[in-house]
Amino acid sequence: MSGRRAGRPRPVVPTTPATTAAPDATGPVGPEPVGKSGCAAPAGVGMIVGVQPVGAPAIAPVTLTPAQRAALDHVRRTALRDRPAALATIARALAGSGVTHQPEELITAIGRHGRLTLNFHPDRLLADGRTVAGALADEGIYRSQFETRISNGGLTAYPGGDRDRWEESLFGGAYQAPGVPLTDRPKYGGLNLLDHPDGACPRFGSCHLRLRPEVLARATFCFGDSHLGPRDLGTVDVFEPVLAALIAATEGTGTSLGRPGMDTVALVRELLRRREDAAWSPGAAGRALDDYIEAQVHGDLDLGRDVEAVVVDPSFRGTEAGATLAGIARRHGFALCWHRGFALPVDKIDPEFRGPAIPPLAARVHAEFARPGEPVDAALIGRAAVSVVTDPARWADRGPTAVTLQHLKQLWHVLVRFGAPYAD
Repeated sequence: MSGRRAGRPRPVVPTTPATTAAPDATGPVGPEPVGKSGCAAPAGVGMIVGVQPVGAPAIAPVTLTPAQRAALDHVRRTALRDRPAALATIARALAGSGVTHQPEELITAIGRHGRLTLNFHPDRLLADGRTVAGALADEGIYRSQFETRISNGGLTAYPGGDRDRWEESLFGGAYQAPGVPLTDRPKYGGLNLLDHPDGACPRFGSCHLRLRPEVLARATFCFGDSHLGPRDLGTVDVFEPVLAALIAATEGTGTSLGRPGMDTVALVRELLRRREDAAWSPGAAGRALDDYIEAQVHGDLDLGRDVEAVVVDPSFRGTEAGATLAGIARRHGFALCWHRGFALPVDKIDPEFRGPAIPPLAARVHAEFARPGEPVDAALIGRAAVSVVTDPARWADRGPTAVTLQHLKQLWHVLVRFGAPYAD
C-alpha cells in the first residue's frame, strides 16, 4: 500500500496526551467528512447516538444453538448466585458517596445506553490473504478468532489452546461439548459505557463496529479480560456483579474504564446521563488499553442486522481499507463514523511503556513505509504488519515473525497511550 495521500488531515501533537474524556465524537456531518470526526448516516435513516435509528428496519430474532444458550445460561446462573453480595457492595458504595439513586436505576441505564463495540484492525491479513475489511465485505458477517485464526491479543484460539481453556471455565464447558463446531464460538468486544469514540477496547484495533442495542440480550460480560480468570460475571439483566466490580475499581484507582479523575459520584452521573444531549459533540479518546468490561457475543453477528455503525481511524482516509469499510456501511445501511485517531512523530515513541524494542522498530517502520515528515499512525503500522506476513525475509534479522508482529501490536499500544488526535 502507498503512503499517506493528499488531503488527509495532519495531526496536532500536544506535549502531553489528552486525558479528559468527553461524549461520543460520532455524529452525522455529511458524507465522509474530510478532516473531521463524525458520522455519515445512511440515506433515509436519522441517527442519535445511543438511540435506535429512526427508519431502521426491524430486527429479526436470532436463533442460538444449544451450546450458545448453555453458555449464556451458565453465566446468568453464576451472576444470579453472586447478585445479593454485589447488590450489598453497590448499596454501600452509593450510600457512602451520598448517592440517592438505587442500583436498579443504574442497571436500567446500562441496558438502555450501553453499546457493544468490537475493535479490529481492518488491514490485517487472514490466512487466505484477504484483509479483515475485505472478508467483512465478502461475507457480511463478523467471525470469531477461532474461525479467522488471527487475533489482536493472544494467538491461542484453537481446541486445547489457552483461549479454549479460558472459555471452558467461563462458560461451563458449553463450547467443549461433543459436536459443537468452532462457528458457535463467541465474538469478543467490550461494553462502552462512557461513550469512548475509540471503542471500549482500543488495544484490539483502531476501528470498531458499534452494535445495535438488541445484541446486548445475547452477550455475557466480565470485568477485565477473560484471560485473567475473572470472577465478576454478568448478563445485561443480571449485571450487578460487574457493576460492583466497576464501582470498586473506580473507588480504588480514581480511574473508571480508562477515564481518570473518577469516583462513584462521577461514574453514576455518567451512567445516568442523557446521551441525546451530546449526540454530536466531538470527544477525546478513551485510551482504555487495560481497563474495560469485556463482552462475549453469542450467536451470529450479521452486519446488516446487528451493526449500528462502523467507526474508523482517520489514518485510513484515502486507503483501500477505508474505502472498503465505507462500502460495507453503504451496502448494509449503517453509519460510517470517524473518530479523531492517534498520531505520533517517530522520535516521540516512548521507550518504557512497552519496552526498549519499540522505538527502533518504529524508526524502521517509518523509514521503510512512510513519507518524510509523516507521523506514526494506525495505517502505517498496518502496512508494516502486512509486510511481515507477505515478505518475512525482509524482517528475518529481527527474529521470529511472531515476535515482530507482537512488537507491532505493542507499537500500536504506545500510539493509543500517547498519540495525539488528528486536527479537525
